[in-house]
Amino acid sequence: MPRTLKPDHTLFFTTLALVVLGVAMVFSASTVIAQDRTGDANTFWIRQVMAGALGMAILFLIMKLDYHVYKRPAVVFTLLAVVIGLCAVVFFLPSVRNTHRWIQLPGMSFQPSELAKLGLVAFLAYFLENRRGRINELQTLIPVGVIVAVLGGLIVLQRDLGTALAIMATAAILLYVAGLNTKWIGIATLAALPLGYIAFYFLVFLEPYRWDRILVFWNPEADPRGKGFQILQSLIAVGTGGFQGLGYMEGKQKLFYLPDAHTDFIFAVVGEELGLIGTFFVLAMFGVFLWRGLRVSSRAPDLFGSYLALGLTVTVCIQAFLNMSVVLGIVPNKGMPLPFLSYGGTSFVVMLTAVGILLNVSQQGEAAGRSLGE
Repeated sequence: MPRTLKPDHTLFFTTLALVVLGVAMVFSASTVIAQDRTGDANTFWIRQVMAGALGMAILFLIMKLDYHVYKRPAVVFTLLAVVIGLCAVVFFLPSVRNTHRWIQLPGMSFQPSELAKLGLVAFLAYFLENRRGRINELQTLIPVGVIVAVLGGLIVLQRDLGTALAIMATAAILLYVAGLNTKWIGIATLAALPLGYIAFYFLVFLEPYRWDRILVFWNPEADPRGKGFQILQSLIAVGTGGFQGLGYMEGKQKLFYLPDAHTDFIFAVVGEELGLIGTFFVLAMFGVFLWRGLRVSSRAPDLFGSYLALGLTVTVCIQAFLNMSVVLGIVPNKGMPLPFLSYGGTSFVVMLTAVGILLNVSQQGEAAGRSLGE
């Protein structure tokens, strides 16, 4: 009797470890601020548990769904159209926190830009497989460039430059792996010089809050009680934790010192309470995630599955790398959550959905490998 094919257990348990740690850290980081904002100390972590339960349910459902369904043109282009439509609709809705990123529904809200990550990867995997051997033709590069520019532009207009840069980086990596010629890389680099200057001028220099982030990145001590406050408090939190940390729930920076402690700066709380051991554990888990994701991509039964797995893996790991880099003061603040750990329902559910797809690709990769071995 043949054995039942199973998905990548290492990838699954790595994700589960991050999810469990994330819920625990959101509980630790959010109780005081939740009490202050809502009158109930349990508000945020309970919402995170509910989002995690939904995400895990979707993960198990998606894991059983043949990933080739995303290869159907009707699915790919419908998903892409819905994502672009939702990213445009937000501009006609009331702003939330002075930005147009969220769609508010009764009892919940979500960010279309998070869904854009899945939609773009599915489109690129489908399109690049169909254009195999013709990656360097304009008939390939122009459609990809248009789709990436439209999604990236809409997300930039939502005042979310970090997510736009992340999806552009994912697209660039997929194109390179698909066989993009160094000639086009050189042309893109040369074209990027004047365009990059123009983009920097309009998107950073003329946007006071973004220009302030650049100045703060270079010298946060210049305004320690103002614009440099957040990054300095983040570094204090990480530094205070030392090797072993102050102990779970014993952190002090989350007590109204570190803004966004339970969201974008949850990694600083990990550093303060769990120390170098905790931060190294998180870094190691994302390292394992990258390793297993690349392994799934290399063993996928077809090119579509390989591109799909690579794109999803890169999406998660780029976001994790950028978030941790911001918390440690390595790059300017991007306002980007740490996958599986930061508070935020949309990101939580989307990241777990991505893992569900990865697990299905890994399962079918095992099936293809066994077929070849028989």
